[in-house]
Amino acid sequence: MSHFEHVNFLWDDAKAASLDPVERLVYRSNLLGSDQRITNTGGGNTSSKLPDIDPLTGRAVEVLWVKGSGGDLRTSKRENFSSLYQESLLQLQSNYATRTDKGLKSKAEDDMVGMYTHATFNLNPRASSIDTPLHSFLPGKHVDHMHPNAIISIAASKNCERLTKEIFGGTMAYVPWMRPGFELGLAMQAISKEHPELKAIMMGQHGFISWDDDEKVCYTRTLEFIEKAALFIEKNYAAKGGHATAFGGAKHQTLPEAQRHAAFAAVLPWLRGQVSQHNRFIGTIQEDEAILRFVNSKDAARLAELGTSCPDHFLRTKIKPLYVDWDAAKGDVSELKALLASGLTKYREDYAGYYNRCKHPNSPAIRDANPTVILIPGLGMIAWGKDKSESRVTAEFYNCAVEVMRGAEAIDEYIALPQQEAFDIEYWLLEEAKLKRMPAEKELARQVVVVIGAGSGIGKETAHRIVKEGAHLVCVDLKQETAAATAKEITDKLGHGIGVAGSGLSGCGPAIGLGADITNRASIREMLDQVSLAYGGFDSICVTAGIFVASDTTGHIPDSGWDLTFKINVTGSYLVADEASKTWKDQGLRGNLVLTTSANAAVAKKGSLAYDTSKAAANHLVRELAMELSPLVRVNGVAPATVVQGSAMFPRDRVIGSLAKYHIPYAEDEATDSLVSKLAQFYADRTLTKSPITPADQAEAYFLLVSKRLSKTTGQILTVDGGLHEAFLR
Repeated sequence: MSHFEHVNFLWDDAKAASLDPVERLVYRSNLLGSDQRITNTGGGNTSSKLPDIDPLTGRAVEVLWVKGSGGDLRTSKRENFSSLYQESLLQLQSNYATRTDKGLKSKAEDDMVGMYTHATFNLNPRASSIDTPLHSFLPGKHVDHMHPNAIISIAASKNCERLTKEIFGGTMAYVPWMRPGFELGLAMQAISKEHPELKAIMMGQHGFISWDDDEKVCYTRTLEFIEKAALFIEKNYAAKGGHATAFGGAKHQTLPEAQRHAAFAAVLPWLRGQVSQHNRFIGTIQEDEAILRFVNSKDAARLAELGTSCPDHFLRTKIKPLYVDWDAAKGDVSELKALLASGLTKYREDYAGYYNRCKHPNSPAIRDANPTVILIPGLGMIAWGKDKSESRVTAEFYNCAVEVMRGAEAIDEYIALPQQEAFDIEYWLLEEAKLKRMPAEKELARQVVVVIGAGSGIGKETAHRIVKEGAHLVCVDLKQETAAATAKEITDKLGHGIGVAGSGLSGCGPAIGLGADITNRASIREMLDQVSLAYGGFDSICVTAGIFVASDTTGHIPDSGWDLTFKINVTGSYLVADEASKTWKDQGLRGNLVLTTSANAAVAKKGSLAYDTSKAAANHLVRELAMELSPLVRVNGVAPATVVQGSAMFPRDRVIGSLAKYHIPYAEDEATDSLVSKLAQFYADRTLTKSPITPADQAEAYFLLVSKRLSKTTGQILTVDGGLHEAFLR
């Protein structure tokens, strides 16, 4: 096949020729993983059987290099592949036969995974995939096991075996659903021995596997099978009316974007609170044409209730999504919340019933019974995960499930995996062991923290400090571009995470940058709604924005300067708290508010009348808000002394003015860094610790106050001033 419409042929002979055999496997894997129509994030695996020298005996051996457990083909590198003696893997077949002869088939399957370590070549630490036998026992030197939507559409069809013959003739065999592992590998081996001319096998309700002794041919053949399946589906889809009649045709209409976003913003924080009763979740909304066509359709409720078909799908999306039959054209948000509330109750009951029906004596305890995918006609889909990366991938997987249902319904009838089989995958002891091996979550994992004033100085440093502990950061500044710059610094360092980042807020990563004027209530509300659209809600807010308006040469401050100082330093913090409190109450999850005051609030001095007075007011605002927002939200303040280094409130002209005021020698052409250092040390020398106070010192205080380390502290001011004895409590 020389032309592809439904996949991308990306093989470059020159590039491949420049790589060693293992690197060519990585290259092939990356090409396949880069196209979601070929396989989903983290799904599928590839392998090559390559000659090598045994480091112990010096003899020539054949080594199976196969994508290891937990890797992603799109981003995999050499270290993501396990390497095993092919001869040893084949010898494990007799070991398996002995175990199964004793009638312990399920236990034998699990035990064999532990045996793979005994076949490890050259001490490779990468854990082997449960799919290792599929690659080892097939005859091809190169094997691709993929989860393409087009192929799974056939695999999840009622008449899969017949359709496989009809579409692929004698080039692809069929094997009914089996849990991945040794039994499936042996079944495939038997098929390939009986039909040596075959080069692929359809795996019922799972995917497909193909092989060849030439790696480029293997890659090309993989694409050809997917292309052939897609062409067959699209021909039948068009014949049945295409998009106009997809999923039985439209039942609901999509709300205009502005109305959709208003509805999402109104419901998401409340919904986040509802699904986060066991663990906090981060949300991703999806509202593109394809997902809306599904959720608005007549068949959406029926198909959603059937659940997903492929194990890779439901491990992310759970056994089924929650579909809410809301008429967006007639209903309002209060009705939607009521439908969601009753739907969540029913979903949890159904999930508990599913667990109790299917559990085994040694099954792990029931997991969180809340849905990870919620479908709402007129709006779209909401996906939940422990972080933004996971919720994006959950959305990606359900998009794959929708495409599978579209394809299966176009050519036949969609069927889901039987619930017992689904349970045995979801609660597989090996899957539970994998979950337990995962590293502990960071201190602020699952949290969304808004830092206002993040474009520079203390705010920027605070954003960088808090994100280290696993939080998602919303960087806010008066100028959106400066907030975005800080967010970009974070995402450049941490990346967007796994999955494919989309556009806009739904595709954001661990940080976003937003603009807001904290003296304007409407601007604050718009910003907080944008946070809800990006992450589903928020947990803590740090207000580091502030302004210093100096007196003139006569000691006088104009009325406009006084007003602006109080608007930003006091009223702005109040408006943020007042608007945020609505969301916190709706969300129902405990949160934190940290305001910025100053050591100057307790120390009167010339030249900063408005600033010092505003900060004294901010001190008391902290106490008042702690009363008002309790017990749901803790409110505290951070009181820095003069932070010169890295502060936006100390531009060069103010630094020079201060040096002159304090009679500190300087030169007009002296470098700014030198001037700043002189002034910082002057202020430091007035403290007990004699050390300049930096934005990093303040950032540590903000981190402590949004963490659980001071969980019983509220209404307090944490002073970070180097030991300014004039500010000691009186």
